[in-house]
Amino acid sequence: MSDSPSRGSVPGFTIRNLRTGDAEVISAAFSTIGWNKPQSQYEKYLHRQESGDIVVFVAEVDSAFAGYLVVVWKPAYSPFADKGIPEISDLNVLPEFRRRGIASALMDSAEAKIFERGDMAGIGVGMTPDYGAAQKMYPLRGYVPDGRGLTHNGEPIRYKQPIVADDSLGLWFTKDLRRP
Repeated sequence: MSDSPSRGSVPGFTIRNLRTGDAEVISAAFSTIGWNKPQSQYEKYLHRQESGDIVVFVAEVDSAFAGYLVVVWKPAYSPFADKGIPEISDLNVLPEFRRRGIASALMDSAEAKIFERGDMAGIGVGMTPDYGAAQKMYPLRGYVPDGRGLTHNGEPIRYKQPIVADDSLGLWFTKDLRRP
């Protein structure tokens, strides 16, 4: 993807692919808000993108890092992997840039890229309040639960199973990209 504004973007920001030099900038941006997102994570993302395992979309507002999203072609969540459904993962927009359509533009870019290869997209969302915006956004975009219920670390929760509400507790959704 080029450095030009993406489909669905609004004036003032661009969506592009992750590139060399981004790892330090992204990690530092999240560090300033107290999130532990090490530089090595984005270096690994760049390496995986270069090998074709993933695609990382980066949003910038007036050349300043604003957020990113990852498309994983072969996800760890076995119901997606078994059906060849790519997973949209790790969507993050810095708080100062939220409510500007950036997450939606990142999702538009991801869905367009996935549609080049197939017609289904998958996504998981955490179940704690930290994921509230995503919990509301995904159904509004046409994502529906995959019908397998809650998971912890990607494994189904059994009836009456004690669970820990952390970042590994999630619900999985799919979207038929052929539908508007």
